[in-house]
Amino acid sequence: MKRMHIHVGVEHLDQAVTFYSALFGAQPVKIRSDYAKWMLDEPCVNFAISTRAGSTGLEHLGIQVEEEGELGELRQRLQDADLSLFDEGETVCCYARSDKTWVQDPAGIAWEAYRTMEEAQFFGSAPEDGTATETGAACCAPPQARETADEPAAGSGACCG
Repeated sequence: MKRMHIHVGVEHLDQAVTFYSALFGAQPVKIRSDYAKWMLDEPCVNFAISTRAGSTGLEHLGIQVEEEGELGELRQRLQDADLSLFDEGETVCCYARSDKTWVQDPAGIAWEAYRTMEEAQFFGSAPEDGTATETGAACCAPPQARETADEPAAGSGACCG
């Protein structure tokens, strides 16, 4: 099963949780001090909000799949269309361990194709010493989008890089 993913940056998490809970008629399935997520069946969407996006509004979109084969098919379609992909592979972001590939649409909106394997204790990758840092910016964006937002590029120690 495929599920649409939408991530929105918010300024005040509590106000946004109240608003989206009323809009969806459901409480978040996951809530942290800086993040909340709804897994809705009607419409079939993984809707997340966080205060880490760096700005308010649309952070990124995505297609979440349940099976590794579905992710392979999705990646192949993007490759067959000769799109420029960033294969992030396995990473920790948004309190989950996932396998991700990123692409940008013609309007410059970041899209992720991903499969979540398990929950994580940290928003992003924990430092090598195993301690988590709760500071820092959003991790969910392809390297070019992070660079555009004055974030460190992939491989520089930033989350999801």
